[in-house]
Amino acid sequence: MQLLEFEKPAAEIEKELEKLRAKSAAQDLDLSDEIATMERKLAETRSSIYENLSPWQRVQIARHTQRPFMLDYVSLAFHDFCELHGDRHIGDDASMPGGFAMLGDRKCVVLGHQKGRDTKENLKRNFGSAHPEGYRKSLRLMKLAEKFSMPIIALIDTPGAFPGIGAEERNIAEAIAFNLREMMLLKTPVIAVVIGEGGSGGALGIGVADRVVMMENAYYSVISPEGCAAILWKHRKHAPEAAEAMKLVAPDLLKLKLIDDVIPEPTGGAHHDHEATAKSFREALSKHLDHLCSLKTDKLLNERYEKFRKFGEWNSEA
Repeated sequence: MQLLEFEKPAAEIEKELEKLRAKSAAQDLDLSDEIATMERKLAETRSSIYENLSPWQRVQIARHTQRPFMLDYVSLAFHDFCELHGDRHIGDDASMPGGFAMLGDRKCVVLGHQKGRDTKENLKRNFGSAHPEGYRKSLRLMKLAEKFSMPIIALIDTPGAFPGIGAEERNIAEAIAFNLREMMLLKTPVIAVVIGEGGSGGALGIGVADRVVMMENAYYSVISPEGCAAILWKHRKHAPEAAEAMKLVAPDLLKLKLIDDVIPEPTGGAHHDHEATAKSFREALSKHLDHLCSLKTDKLLNERYEKFRKFGEWNSEA
């Protein structure tokens, strides 16, 4: 597994613990006291590391290649997933899968950004950066959800929309802008979950929702820390400072009331335990859907409108 720099102290203790266990088993020695001491030390070290993460460290966890991706959540938290393809204009976009699924006993439409874990899969998924047809496909699926009165679950995990020449030729800015307008008017509940990276308009293109929630170690920002550092400090080495200043991680965004909830991850991050992460994810979605699905359409739309109207308000003393 990919090891982040700040995870190394815990990894070294874990390696020593494995050696102790192996020695105890191989030589039939009673090392239970030493093992228990080492386990306590490991738990304390992990707690010290993960309870005091900096914004930059959370960004690194958000990008971890072993985190659950969109289709991992679909397989672990949903069932009976039926993927749909194509935007009915250009073609399909493998970086934005979506379709019908069941969350418990509730029918819904789930869609989102999908990354890859190796070069072959990343090329297929375009590194999680969707083309215009991905956003148009996602809107087509949302309109189907509206037609059949199904809630929509949008899973956000992208460094940003694809900035290539082909995407510009097929009008990616218009595709995202159109989604922003149409999502505001959808007559069915919408929940957006930032599961990893939430980068710029690429994230916002499926992020207009009644509830915007984030995984504990995700980030959501108008630009990456490296991009911000390159603009303000003229070098990407200042990315940790930029991450701190930008208030892009879940605890900060919750305080600013830009998101509605934070889904806790297991100690060490979602990449250490996919099953436990999916359980927290499923419970959070069910809680929000229970409330949203009980609202009448007019109230749902009014609350969505008011939610976004409040962004950017501030008080000043003359």
